[in-house]
Amino acid sequence: MTQAATASGKETNQERVIAFMSDGRTHGGADVKRIDTHAAIVFLAGQKAYKLKRAVRFPFLDFSTLEKRKAACDREIERNRLFAPDIYLGVEPVTRDDSGNLAISGDGETIDWLVVMRRFDEMKTLDHIADRHGIDDALADGLADIMVEAHSKAEVRDAASWIIDLGRYLEQNDEAFRADPDLFPQHRAEALTLEARKTYHRLGELLHARGRQGKVRLGHGDAHLGNIVLIEGKPSLFDAVEFDDTIATGDILYDLAFLLMDLWERGERIAANRVFNRYLALGSGATDYDALTALPFFLMMRAAIRAKVTAAALPHQPAEGRPAAAASARRYFECAERFMEPHTPRLFAIGGLSGTGKTTQARLLAPLVGHPPGAVLLRTDVFRKRHLGLGETEPAPPEAYEPQAHAEIYDLMLNAADRCLAGGCSVILDAVFAREEEREAARRLAKALELPFAGIWLEAPHEVKTSRVTARKADASDASAKVVAMQESFDLGRMDWQRIDASRSIDEIQEELGEYLGVRTG
Repeated sequence: MTQAATASGKETNQERVIAFMSDGRTHGGADVKRIDTHAAIVFLAGQKAYKLKRAVRFPFLDFSTLEKRKAACDREIERNRLFAPDIYLGVEPVTRDDSGNLAISGDGETIDWLVVMRRFDEMKTLDHIADRHGIDDALADGLADIMVEAHSKAEVRDAASWIIDLGRYLEQNDEAFRADPDLFPQHRAEALTLEARKTYHRLGELLHARGRQGKVRLGHGDAHLGNIVLIEGKPSLFDAVEFDDTIATGDILYDLAFLLMDLWERGERIAANRVFNRYLALGSGATDYDALTALPFFLMMRAAIRAKVTAAALPHQPAEGRPAAAASARRYFECAERFMEPHTPRLFAIGGLSGTGKTTQARLLAPLVGHPPGAVLLRTDVFRKRHLGLGETEPAPPEAYEPQAHAEIYDLMLNAADRCLAGGCSVILDAVFAREEEREAARRLAKALELPFAGIWLEAPHEVKTSRVTARKADASDASAKVVAMQESFDLGRMDWQRIDASRSIDEIQEELGEYLGVRTG
């Protein structure tokens, strides 16, 4: 893999490397596809991908010397083998011999370095999949799963340093916004920075407490859809931040916020809410509920940084691509503003006997309620399995449904709702709520917090409920046709929740729910 260097003496080493790597002859005649970002160029050729770090320096990274690029390449391999060991192969030099010929791992002087990866189908990164098909429920669940796994493996880092860094990022954002008033209107940028500073200082005690709980870790740092690819049908993270551990370090919810922000900005709001809720259900429970008050700030920071970085990359874009990139920077900025808008949380409870479709309706409603990424969905079936240490679809033993155990699960759910509501998140409770005292407990919680409450009671004929529970697959509910028959004898007591006929189509039920709750569902 050699090629004579034919460039003029004025051409830089990196320009020669770019020309060399872009040439199919370098890769045995294979076609070469080039992908440019603000910090790197990727060359796709044959079965491999080669990443060249640009010789650039930004406030947030420095690849300006050969030594720094080598260190960044080594670190990229080290970091990403944690997430995608089958993709990242190693680091190889680009060399120049005495005759001026360039080669990958040849003889002579090393003039640059490459990260070498096993090539995957670039159309299977999730940004492309989202553009073509959207993010379905199964893929959203997979995204939550990989984030939980990544955070479980991530090493704990010092919180104090990260909190200082977070404040510095805020000021860097402000500086970048001020420097580009055509993209970021000055009065709006000033308002965003002012609110962000106030929130940052208000959250200080919470962020330090999260550090003491071990929630500040060296995460992926750049977990947007473009850095996640489907390998054998499963999502896999790649291209973690390698150039500065301080940037990749943060609260695990801050790491998650990048993915949630990206989904929300793309209009994948059902997926964003599903990832959010599954992450909470699989994660550490109460400590994360208590930290949700910081999530709007984390989302804002992720969107603001994305706006800044997109703007910084504009000079490196082809002229024909710059208008679209500028529009993208503006959209991220608008998202940052949206994430900081004030919100009064609400508590909704959706009850009904097994098979009435509570979970389906709650999942559709959750993205439409409250602050992005929507309401926290709390489901007794999920709490029960987690409390027992069971997998979500493992059957619970009969004693788990005895009155005392049953009451304990409702208490756990309401305690979680209390924490989430106190942190500013809207909540949807998904439970049977067959007992009058259970329904009243939900109402009392909202009243104690002086928050709006609405209770919904779904009802359907016996045969409809039976058909639905027997058709379920891979669900947390243990309900069966036998359970449906047993529940027909329940004494529901006084029912003052809004009754809704759940025997109709999903869309019809959702429309009535939206009208009653004042939520736009169309």
